[in-house]
Amino acid sequence: MTSDAELTSNQLETSDSDAHPGSRKSLIAVGAGNAIEWFDVSCYASFAAFFAPQFFDGQDRLASLLSTFGVFAVGFVARPIGGVVLGRLADRRGRSFAMLLAIGLSSFGSLAIGLAPVRESIGVLAAVLLVGARLMQGFAHGGEMPASQTYIAEVAPAHRRGMWSSLTYISGTFGVISASLLGAILTTALTAEQMSDFGWRIPFLLGALLGGVAFYLRTNLTEPEAFTSRAGAAESGTRVSLARNLYEHRRTLAVVVALTAGATAAYYSWGVSTPAYAISAYGVPAAGAMWAGALAKVVFLVALPLWGLYSDNVGRKPALVKATVALILLLFPLAWILQGGQSWQLFLTMAIALIFIAAANSIGPALFAEMLPTDVRAVGIGLPMSLGVAIFGGTAPFLQTLATSHGAPQLFTAYTLVLLCISLATLVFFVRETKGRDLSA
Repeated sequence: MTSDAELTSNQLETSDSDAHPGSRKSLIAVGAGNAIEWFDVSCYASFAAFFAPQFFDGQDRLASLLSTFGVFAVGFVARPIGGVVLGRLADRRGRSFAMLLAIGLSSFGSLAIGLAPVRESIGVLAAVLLVGARLMQGFAHGGEMPASQTYIAEVAPAHRRGMWSSLTYISGTFGVISASLLGAILTTALTAEQMSDFGWRIPFLLGALLGGVAFYLRTNLTEPEAFTSRAGAAESGTRVSLARNLYEHRRTLAVVVALTAGATAAYYSWGVSTPAYAISAYGVPAAGAMWAGALAKVVFLVALPLWGLYSDNVGRKPALVKATVALILLLFPLAWILQGGQSWQLFLTMAIALIFIAAANSIGPALFAEMLPTDVRAVGIGLPMSLGVAIFGGTAPFLQTLATSHGAPQLFTAYTLVLLCISLATLVFFVRETKGRDLSA
């Protein structure tokens, strides 16, 4: 994984002569931490089917999975708080400071889950500890995303900002793929009983260890010039309160929430929790589901920089509109194919969905950064994105499983479709083209 990440960073750096000094090391440090945080999130969703009975009622498999995905959703409640607190720190103290704090908290949360006692040992307190660890990870991820997205956008050359900004989700996808591959290896090497007994702990402990490495890499990050120049000016002027800053940009914040709604519901249902959902709801073999998920993420990984580059050429808005329309048209056919319960069907549906979901994940960071001024950019991205992800993304696996448990999986598909239509309408009527905008303002 490291060599691929370095290659991606090299390609991005050498493609433009006006890149930020030291960008190669910076991109690796940012990407490594982002990858680990997504690794942690993906491990929870991917291994939920195995550890759910350890923390909740193991007699009803679907009910315990629902409870576990409920805790997954609870973790997203802390995201808006993390987006505000760490986003504000990123705008005041620096992007690198916020990212350092975020990876430290996320890694500690992963360690807590990996070492957590189960229901049989301490009763309901086991679920309480699981909730606490997820809240910590949610807080950290709520601050990580805006800080890292803002950092990458600010160090990127203006005419290649879309492609550079895709690195946020490229690195994140490396983390998701790594979790899927680890799941495939563990479910192949261990029996179902061993996975439920101790195998599910391995990815969380590994995530904590790798998080320590990413923390070290981030200790020497250099702040973007766009931030340092504005920070110096702010010291000699009057600071505007956070509430006033957010109020002044309330229209932009609402747009970010609306754009996030459809994409995040689609991503978390099709790109994160689908293997665990397919195992429990449709009886897809565990090993086959994990391999299918990992391969589909490879397709997603390839699509990310291509969408970013495409937006650099044709514009952010037209690229996002085309991808959203395609996803809307494909959603019901893909959901119908998934019900077949075969590993190849899981791969096919995930891969096709992720090709178009990649557009929002790739282009979004550049678009949002270009919509906001420097002194409120991180918190202005962090708060609405975290709200959108918490409300529509964190609840997606739970709602998907709930609808299926009542024999109506098409209800969740319709719900996602409505959210995508809202995002599309927002794009068409409320978003102006921002490609190449100066971020030092």
